[in-house]
Amino acid sequence: MTDIEVQVELQLENSPSGVQAVESRQQEEEKSELDEPLLFLADVALAPPRGEDTACSCDCEACSCLEVRGMERSLQSMQLQLQFFMSKADDLHDCLVNGQSHLERDALAAVVPSFLYTCQPYFNHLETTARSSMSQNSHLPSDMYTKLLDFSQQLCDRLEQLVLTYASHSLLCLDETEPNSVSHFCIGQSQLGRLRLTAFRYCKPTPFLARVDVGLYKRMRWNVERLRDEQQHQEQADGEQGGESDDRRAETVGGTEYYFLCYEDIPNAHAGAQGDSQGVSHGNVVRMWSIGQWVQVNPDPETEDIYNWIMCEVTQASYHKLLFLGSEEPSSCSATDYLQQLLLSHQTAE
Repeated sequence: MTDIEVQVELQLENSPSGVQAVESRQQEEEKSELDEPLLFLADVALAPPRGEDTACSCDCEACSCLEVRGMERSLQSMQLQLQFFMSKADDLHDCLVNGQSHLERDALAAVVPSFLYTCQPYFNHLETTARSSMSQNSHLPSDMYTKLLDFSQQLCDRLEQLVLTYASHSLLCLDETEPNSVSHFCIGQSQLGRLRLTAFRYCKPTPFLARVDVGLYKRMRWNVERLRDEQQHQEQADGEQGGESDDRRAETVGGTEYYFLCYEDIPNAHAGAQGDSQGVSHGNVVRMWSIGQWVQVNPDPETEDIYNWIMCEVTQASYHKLLFLGSEEPSSCSATDYLQQLLLSHQTAE
């Protein structure tokens, strides 16, 4: 570089516009540093540990031992992945609260939805391994499945707190009626026989209906799809690899069913004026939790008149209670356990 070029560059950097350009370049570099790990996390989350046994021709007892050892190595790998995700969430939290980043606040907030999306394959792998029918029929110790679900619960709780922190700084919107809302995020997909469950966690209690207050507030949603018999085993195999193809997703029987974890405050003449120590009673009402199904009432789901759908601005539905859970809010993993048992009991009855 010549002396003239050096002088010109120094003048540009020292000028107001030059300073802005340098700062802009620094911000882009810092944002790139934050985004880079997100680009490969989804692949890393599903990478199997080295040395995993792929085949076994020995007797059942020996195969079971190899399966357990392989699962123990897999647990160690998934625990390391959990620590990485938790550390990343802590970094995003510290960048905002402690001002450890020179990124603009809006640019920093834009990283959070991407991070939530990046965690989905890890959630899918945990839920599929712990809950799917193929896993439940194996000979692995039950405490291993408990650990997997505990990993899922830890990450779910940490992500929820991260979103709430950014929302408290007015950087994220939790109103689900807004297009760019981050009111909920996916916490995994699993398969139970011919049923495929996709779970979502609401970051805060959200009205059951967007436009009408019916006194119900949702904390979780499950999308339940019924699969065709001939693709059941293939779906399970694909699920353990972390995903399914788009054409196979369309091979379902009937429409998607929606289930919710909700609470409502109901009158309680016996509740103390100060409420109990756990906060489930509030004056003369008590908070009760339940799992129920979304039952559409308007427009009529059986109608073939397309104008009924066009003229309906917001779909209306009722909440059909299926399971009462009492006054204690269940964890997301426990709530999914309850729904799983409920669906399996109905499937057996059919």
